[in-house]
Amino acid sequence: MKTVLTIAGSDSIGGAGIQADLKTIEAHKLYGMSAITCITAQNTLGVLGITELDPEFVALQIRAVYEDIRPDAVKIGMVGSADIAEAIADTLERYEATNVVVDPVMVASTGAVLMADDAVDVIVNRLLPLATVVTPNIPEAEVLAQMDITGPADMVDAARAISEMVNGAAVLVKGGHAVEGANDLLLTEHGREVWLKHRRIDTKNTHGTGCTLSSAIACGLARDYDVQASIAQAKAYLSGALENDPGLGKGIGPLNHIWNLHR
Repeated sequence: MKTVLTIAGSDSIGGAGIQADLKTIEAHKLYGMSAITCITAQNTLGVLGITELDPEFVALQIRAVYEDIRPDAVKIGMVGSADIAEAIADTLERYEATNVVVDPVMVASTGAVLMADDAVDVIVNRLLPLATVVTPNIPEAEVLAQMDITGPADMVDAARAISEMVNGAAVLVKGGHAVEGANDLLLTEHGREVWLKHRRIDTKNTHGTGCTLSSAIACGLARDYDVQASIAQAKAYLSGALENDPGLGKGIGPLNHIWNLHR
């Protein structure tokens, strides 16, 4: 059985972070493992609080996984602080991690800030160079590329700017925050621009979409799919999870991560 390690924060309602990642990995019929960076108290209405774990203990969790069941792919989500990001980078470099998907989680779907300012520099300088694929949404791409994104041409420019930070790894700029459409731009590891066009799904329940997509991409890489195929199957899975959302919560609700198993 192929294995995927998720390094991310915990979500108490199970719609994002570690919980969403493990559900996604299970839905892909792979074996999921985790290293928790932060514990959040949150629901569909907002984030009530965040407690960061000790960076050394985050590293110890990753070490425990690699020294027993080496993962075929790794997904990195919420890191919280610069020290935690450094600990993750040091440990993944030590074990020569492969098939790494970095989802630079900065803000929750409810608008709560999930990353300290000083963590951005560490992500750019330490984590992004380890990536096989980076999956920022438009606000995250604006921070990483240090530019405003107002249309498709800006998405391309931002992707190319981020690509220079990641040693030529693939960059997927997600277009869900765009005013028109919800098209994503993939800048492949070979520098080719690929527009992934799809209709916007009419639902308010989008809690954990970024976490779900990035962990689904990691599942594809774990199965030895190439980057573009991994993203294509991940987007198809995410669309099904959005279209079949369970309608839970009073605010921005979670997805249905096991919609494909129900069918």
